[in-house]
Parts: sequence; structure tokens; C-alpha cells
Amino acid sequence: MDYRKAEFIKSAADPSGFIRDGLPQVAFAGRSNVGKSSVINSIVQRKNFARVGSSPGKTAHINYFLIDKKFYIVDLPGYGYAEVSKAERDRWGRLMEAYFASGLVTLGVQIVDLRHKPSADDITMMNWFKSAGIDTVVVANKMDKCKKSELPGNVARVRETLELSEDHPLVYYSAVTNSEREALLLALDGALELA
Repeated sequence: MDYRKAEFIKSAADPSGFIRDGLPQVAFAGRSNVGKSSVINSIVQRKNFARVGSSPGKTAHINYFLIDKKFYIVDLPGYGYAEVSKAERDRWGRLMEAYFASGLVTLGVQIVDLRHKPSADDITMMNWFKSAGIDTVVVANKMDKCKKSELPGNVARVRETLELSEDHPLVYYSAVTNSEREALLLALDGALELA
């Protein structure tokens, strides 16, 4: 799989825009400021491929990126940003619920901040994946901002908070240094082959 062969296909503002062509869809979810766009850019090795918002909460649509003509990375709206209006948050919620209920999601990638305990919103998102029966890979981003000695404890805290088993795929990651990129690609490849 050549992850550098990536192209933006479309944005969906409502369920009528969902792509239903049978290709696997890997849904990337995370808080507004967790570095989700940066992780996607790191995976495809392009600097401004998934636009990094000037302020959190900018991704208000579901964005589709075709990878090597084999599957989609689906960039979900960031969550947990307080300055977005309630009406807009409600719209995102309905959009996300419709997407999860569509049966289109092959795999979920839940991105959390390795430095902090996952938030209530992170737990809610993980529960959406679980209740929809969607396998997930957890990416604990921002490892470049952690001391090496903190990694084991921080990873254990992520597993415990999100109620992950010991064998649940979890990759600690740095979108800044691309550290552990190969481990993440292996986890994605493995999950897609099982799908």
C-alpha cells in the first residue's frame, strides 16, 4: 500500500454526501486540538494535505481522502471545542451518528493526546465505535512532548481510561517527527486485511 498516493475526493455536510462505492473507509476521530490533521499529513507524507485549521473546530464536514485507490481515510469533525455554537455541535452530532449508523466504516482510528488522560469526549467517541461494532486502532499522539520515562505510565492510563484490552492496537506517535509511522501503517494494513 502506497500511503503517499493520496488525493482529496470530497467533503460531506450531510448523509446524502457519504461515499458508498464499496471501498473500505477508515474513520479518523479526535479532539479538535489533538493533531488529527497533522497525523493524516504525516501518514501520507504531505505537509498541508489535510488542512490544519487555524483555530480548532474548523473541520465541520466529513472529508474523504482516497489512498492508493484502495481505501479512504475519512477525517471526521473534531470534537470537544467549547467555542462552537450548540446548534453547530448538534449538527455535527447528527452527522456523526448518521455516519456511524451507515455501516460504511471499516475501521476507526481514535487519536488521543498521550500527555493527558483521555477526556469524556474521547470516551464517548470510543463508545460510539464500540457500539457500532467497529474495530479501532488508538493513536496516542504528541509523544515528542513526553519524556521517555513517562511513556509506559501514560500508555497504561490511555488503555485504562478507554477500557482497552492489553492486545488492543495502540500506537504512540509523533506527527511532528513521524516517529512510529511504520508501526501505525502496519496496524492499519493489518486491520484492513482483516476487514
